[in-house]
Amino acid sequence: MERAVSDRPKISSWRQFSAILRKDIVAELRTFEMITSMGLYILLTLVVYYLAISQASGEFDVREISAGLLWLAFIFTSLLGLNRSLVHEKDQGVLEAILLSPIDRPVLFAAKAVGNFIFIGIVELLSLPLFYLFILQGKPIEGPWYLLIPPLLLGTIGIAGVGTLLATMSVNTKGRDVILAVMFVPIMFPLLYAAVAATSAVIAPGPEGMGPYLPAMAIAAVYDGIMLLGAYSLYEFIVCA
Repeated sequence: MERAVSDRPKISSWRQFSAILRKDIVAELRTFEMITSMGLYILLTLVVYYLAISQASGEFDVREISAGLLWLAFIFTSLLGLNRSLVHEKDQGVLEAILLSPIDRPVLFAAKAVGNFIFIGIVELLSLPLFYLFILQGKPIEGPWYLLIPPLLLGTIGIAGVGTLLATMSVNTKGRDVILAVMFVPIMFPLLYAAVAATSAVIAPGPEGMGPYLPAMAIAAVYDGIMLLGAYSLYEFIVCA
């Protein structure tokens, strides 16, 4: 009997990955709970931004701070989604069932991170037109608009990857919402700084023009590479803790 079990072919990593990712996507499509909650949160954040900016003087150019406002909204909205991505599975016992199954832990991390990337990316894309309407209020973007894609992509990759690891670390704690925020914001600071600098260089280039763009993108790429590799390597120990 033991020999028959040992001779059973192991499921490939790709099949494990696709099965977990499909489960998360199907579960979200049934309720749209994660996307809806993040969407409403970022909408309310943009409304608050609009009310605050509407009191500024006519000489104030909101484009100078718009990149920081945009990424601040993304960061805190992502916190809401990252926490929800594991809380329901933990409360319903799904996470324990996944851990009891013969699934490689790094594959579990990759599937969860890609799922979070998809959901966060959808909310970000839907919020960009609203951000242009509420915050920029029709003011033109001075740089090429397509250069906004790389910082958005690298920023979302880092948020999803590092956030998945930190959400897993905090899901078993009592004050998981607070603990996740306390860990997440300081660790994400280098990526947030680089993403804001690159986005600002496109929306409202300063005296240096587009000069800060490439160095900021390099910082974001190096950060993502190091942190994702570390998270992928450590996830097996974190999720079993």
